[in-house]
Amino acid sequence: MNGLSGINIELTSRCNKSCWMCGRRKMEQEHPELCDWGDMPFEILEIISKQIPKGVFIQFHNNGEPLLYPHLEEALELFSGHYTGLDTNGILLMENSDSFAHLLNTITISVIQDDPIGTEQLEIAGEFLQIKERPFVMFRLLGEIDEQRKTAINSMVKAWERSDVCYRVLHAPGGSHSYDKPVVKPEVGVCLEMLHKLAIDRFGNVYPCVRYDPDKINFLGNVKHMTLDFIWNASRRSGWIDSHMNGNRNEVPLCSKCHFYGIPRG
Repeated sequence: MNGLSGINIELTSRCNKSCWMCGRRKMEQEHPELCDWGDMPFEILEIISKQIPKGVFIQFHNNGEPLLYPHLEEALELFSGHYTGLDTNGILLMENSDSFAHLLNTITISVIQDDPIGTEQLEIAGEFLQIKERPFVMFRLLGEIDEQRKTAINSMVKAWERSDVCYRVLHAPGGSHSYDKPVVKPEVGVCLEMLHKLAIDRFGNVYPCVRYDPDKINFLGNVKHMTLDFIWNASRRSGWIDSHMNGNRNEVPLCSKCHFYGIPRG
């Protein structure tokens, strides 16, 4: 699996928030029949964990809130030899944190525009930062964040001297397109997610990225029936990469509607 640098694993598609910017809202509106929210069976995690080579970053997040996963500690222990992280809304950070914080290298806290619980979210994050020396914590600011919350985050960063802030417009309300600010393109001109990443949903379905894809347009295979090595090297994925490298990104169905190039805005 040469070139693989990261895998997103969806521990759960359940969530304890209803963020207006989330693809889940779009799914519920446009494809309610597909909204089968639930948890990844632990057996699928075991299948995945035995196939991933060392040095790959495992991000336990896709569409749900990973801190809701009932077997979180056991799941993280399966991947103890890897660099691991997850993306959370932060609400559950202080619940059972002793069972998962020491098993993660990074935690990203997503802060979104016009969030009614923004103040409460930052209070919980500040408490977590105060008592936990690990993992590394980063704030991901999505959309236009009000100055009050930016000031609050900067104050926490300065007080605890152990975090960083990433200001970026990653998710536009309509998805990965029509950004308000210019998209950062890599020097190679090819989407870095297509080159170096995979995403696995709770059913074991594998995709080249975490873009909104209810119709499974960019479906590559399922880990219950194929090995990750086969999926990674199969002609379907390699053909898409050739299209990207030849400057024909629009030939890849989902990529033709996406403006993201795998480099979050700083």
